[in-house]
Amino acid sequence: MERVKFRGSIVAIVTPFKEGKVDEKSFKKLIEFQLKEGSDGIVPCGTTGESATLSFEEHERVIEITIEAVRGKIPVIAGTGSNSTQEAIMLTKHAKKAGADASLQVSPYYNRPTQKGLYEHFKAIAEAVDIPIILYNIASRTGVNIEPETMAKLANDCKNIIGVKEASGSLDQMSRIKALCPPDFLLISGDDSLTLPILSIGGVGVISVVANIVPGDVKKMVAYFEKGELKKAQALHYKLLPLIKAMFIETNPIPVKTAMGLLGMCEAGLRLPLTSMLPENLEKLKKVLREYGLLKE
Repeated sequence: MERVKFRGSIVAIVTPFKEGKVDEKSFKKLIEFQLKEGSDGIVPCGTTGESATLSFEEHERVIEITIEAVRGKIPVIAGTGSNSTQEAIMLTKHAKKAGADASLQVSPYYNRPTQKGLYEHFKAIAEAVDIPIILYNIASRTGVNIEPETMAKLANDCKNIIGVKEASGSLDQMSRIKALCPPDFLLISGDDSLTLPILSIGGVGVISVVANIVPGDVKKMVAYFEKGELKKAQALHYKLLPLIKAMFIETNPIPVKTAMGLLGMCEAGLRLPLTSMLPENLEKLKKVLREYGLLKE
């Protein structure tokens, strides 16, 4: 199972909407922008892509468009997780058939399974679909943490479970994952603000929200670290930090989509229950975009 290609700056891409429907034309332009800026991978239908409010048909179409538009230039890691094991298998089978390079599997949300339940869920998907699987651990959204011991058991028992997007916010937990899992198990940052610290403990990259608008800077920061140019990596980390923080002043992807609308990248439309930003938060976002040099006004 080739793992080396799943590394670096991987964008968790937004799904643009126009008049309530997926805006395929804008979406293809966003993918071209990511390719031009040198992103190392792309995740369609993740949290940032509003997967929770895409129909099955839209979900599958967004993955198909991504694979077509990328043209094999960078890996496509399709978000195909669900809180229903059978739905996750169905979506993952489609992604494999469409030509995705890997699947991102969020831990089941709302159900609050036990660690045994999490193990059986991911094992069932791994056995049903022969595709590299990256787990997605984000207890703040799902209500359940995948414990490092559970991850290690999955990594040892399922050859195609190759890594984790870690958004627990705990470097202690991430260090335990590195200690317990096989040496080639991929630790990928799920928090933009923690990318540099995670690289320092053996992480291989980030699945990034802020890379939707500044993919080149995220890519450079990871590349500087990999080349041992730590001062340059640190400088970019601190440059990016205010922008990263602005991406989370309201629930993701509200701020990043709003920023993309302000920057003319795509329409800022969201699907309920997500709504447009509060006026005071919009002003904060504009201020940060201006200070970064992105918004000229």
